[in-house]
Amino acid sequence: MTAYANSTRLFVPESRFGFWFLGTQTWETRVVRVALDDLERLIPPQRRPQRPVVLDVGCGQGKSFRPLHERFAPQRIIAIDFEEKCVERATAEATREKLPVDIRRGDISALELADESVDLLFCHQTFHHLTRPLRGLEEFYRVLKPGGLLLFAESTRAYIHSWIIRLLFRHPMELQRSAGEYMDMIRAQGFEFGPQNVSFPYLWWSRPDLGALERWGFPVPGPGQREETLINLVATKPAR
Repeated sequence: MTAYANSTRLFVPESRFGFWFLGTQTWETRVVRVALDDLERLIPPQRRPQRPVVLDVGCGQGKSFRPLHERFAPQRIIAIDFEEKCVERATAEATREKLPVDIRRGDISALELADESVDLLFCHQTFHHLTRPLRGLEEFYRVLKPGGLLLFAESTRAYIHSWIIRLLFRHPMELQRSAGEYMDMIRAQGFEFGPQNVSFPYLWWSRPDLGALERWGFPVPGPGQREETLINLVATKPAR
């Protein structure tokens, strides 16, 4: 399925391999849950919402629904994806997990949600597919309540441009950003966060050598000595 609206492509659809992989248990266990574990520890303790309305943007095939429910005990989960086949798979996943998720097909850069209606917004490995990311970020800010949280987990330009990702997946290559550029973009939108709300996982599968040097006993370069491949960030919409 192509992704066009008014002759403007909204995002680059995943490859056949990518679509299969995002529906596997490996994706949920090794990627989604690992990212959420890290994001959860980055949330300021005084900001953690109770029974929040959670928005899962770019929900894919719904592998995030159970982990989100377990961690945040939400009052409500709203999930949005543009690809019809993802919406179908996500609906089946919610049914299988017996979770009452409000699943919608929609454009992340034009969310059909009221202003200040969401407590927590989960954006996991979605931004690097978008062709209008700044508009999407504006929408995130609009729908979050004052004091609401953006849980942002992304792959950087270094990873998306790596040989294995180019081979197996599909992305708008000219729109990719570094970890620093993602932070600048989120701050420019008005979100607030500090160093304690950001991490740079350097997971083996995100490295150019796929972790081979570490397995052979070579040290892993530390922050500041490498080009970051992943960024996890929890940002707050300022309270009035």
